[in-house]
Amino acid sequence: MWPVDFNLKAYMNLIKDGQLFVAMKNTFLITVVGTVLNMLFTIIAAYPLSKSRLRGRNTMLMLILFTMLFSGGLIPNFLLINSLGLVNSYWGLSAYNMFVMKSFMEGLPQELEESAQIDGAGEARILWQIVLPLCKPVIAALTLFYAVGWWNSYMNVLIYIRDTDKLSLMVKLHQMISLLSPEMLRSGEGVQQVALTPEGIRAAAVVIAIVPILFVYPFLQRHFIKGVLLGSVKG
Repeated sequence: MWPVDFNLKAYMNLIKDGQLFVAMKNTFLITVVGTVLNMLFTIIAAYPLSKSRLRGRNTMLMLILFTMLFSGGLIPNFLLINSLGLVNSYWGLSAYNMFVMKSFMEGLPQELEESAQIDGAGEARILWQIVLPLCKPVIAALTLFYAVGWWNSYMNVLIYIRDTDKLSLMVKLHQMISLLSPEMLRSGEGVQQVALTPEGIRAAAVVIAIVPILFVYPFLQRHFIKGVLLGSVKG
């Protein structure tokens, strides 16, 4: 059960120069800001689109669905981000998810909102005090989806971020692993010398990458499964 010759050399090899902590700080920033913005735009888009009385609702839904099914490709997208001046900026990284939230809101009893309207509540107050508290399960599920997606972001960071000080954890780990050589994998002196293997370094990188995001699951797990099931059934 206990590993033979247990040591933390692989972890020390990855964190010895401090670059990993900078990348982890960047990833935390991307994850927190990206998740908050994603949830904000998802909610303010899903709430009006869940109302059948909204004029042009079907047209807007079709336009949104079209952008999700079809895209211009990598090069046109890069040219767009570059023309907007967002290259080497975290604002060039984007993600979108809204239909599950809309489907969940559509399944809420309309009588609740009608009662609030009779009492004089406006749309903003109904959304904040009535709709969102009832949407906790789906909010937890989408928050987890967004957070994991931002935490694991690799390709967009690789394409749009050029400054090495702004790289995310996944990109930095890949660079550190790809630059390993047999000479770099030796540490210690004399009889205590330990030869690190590429497999050991990769395993340590995997642990470093997944452990922080695992701390989010215990806080959202209670709502996560319920939100996914309700959103899928009502969708």
